[in-house]
Amino acid sequence: MTPTSSSFSLNCAGKTISLSTPVVMGILNITPDSFYDGGRFLNLIDQLKQVEKMISEGAVIVDIGAMSTRPGSIPVDEEEEIARLLPSLAAIRGHFSEVVISVDTYRSAVAKAAIEHGAMMINDIYGGRFDGEMFDLIARHNIPYILMHMQGSPDDMQINPHYKDVVSEVHEFFRSRLHLLPSGFNQVVLDPGFGFGKTVENNFRLFQQFESFHSFGFPLLAGLSRKSMINRVLQIKPQEALNGTTVLNTIALLKGANILRVHDVKEACEAIKLVRQLSH
Repeated sequence: MTPTSSSFSLNCAGKTISLSTPVVMGILNITPDSFYDGGRFLNLIDQLKQVEKMISEGAVIVDIGAMSTRPGSIPVDEEEEIARLLPSLAAIRGHFSEVVISVDTYRSAVAKAAIEHGAMMINDIYGGRFDGEMFDLIARHNIPYILMHMQGSPDDMQINPHYKDVVSEVHEFFRSRLHLLPSGFNQVVLDPGFGFGKTVENNFRLFQQFESFHSFGFPLLAGLSRKSMINRVLQIKPQEALNGTTVLNTIALLKGANILRVHDVKEACEAIKLVRQLSH
């Protein structure tokens, strides 16, 4: 583990998460069209069963997505995103008070409604670029904010991603976005955005230098679960990518990842336990 990982904690609406040991964020897509699990968790019973499973396997955070952001996806309107999200959020909050609920959205109106209904963290794939109100909203509520890098938008990001130097450009993106955050707000998690507007080569170049992003002084999230950077190298489908995901999650932990965002919680928690053993 990197020495920096022991110094981070997040205040999630009064609940403190220590990142002295990396934690797992379980993914709950309540969408019909997400790349791996779209359509599996459309009703509340299935959603609650999946959240219960993830918590029992060790998830500290559950990240709810009510709109797919897979490559080529078409966004639903704001009203539909909120209509999908709020019943699920209320049910999960009512049944599982111990878990930190994150909401995956880039719209401030959706984030506002989510926070008012119990969300304790916001995960924004645009890093605030889509909605100029997002930074002020997050700072006003002082809840953790995952600031992710993406080139383009979900509908076009994989058509022709291009960089002169992907590592330096993602560094510059973080510098510029962090500079725009309201003064005094520091509840930020950085996510380099594997698979979002990047070729396989871009992704692995970024991954090689993942630890360099600790220079900003914020926790790092690794979102590698079942993504195309695994599938294309191994020539497999997302459904076959658990082993590849675990390999890359393990490397991410060795490079200082503080949060693993995954579909498969049990395996990610096991990776954390084994990597921790190295430092004993």
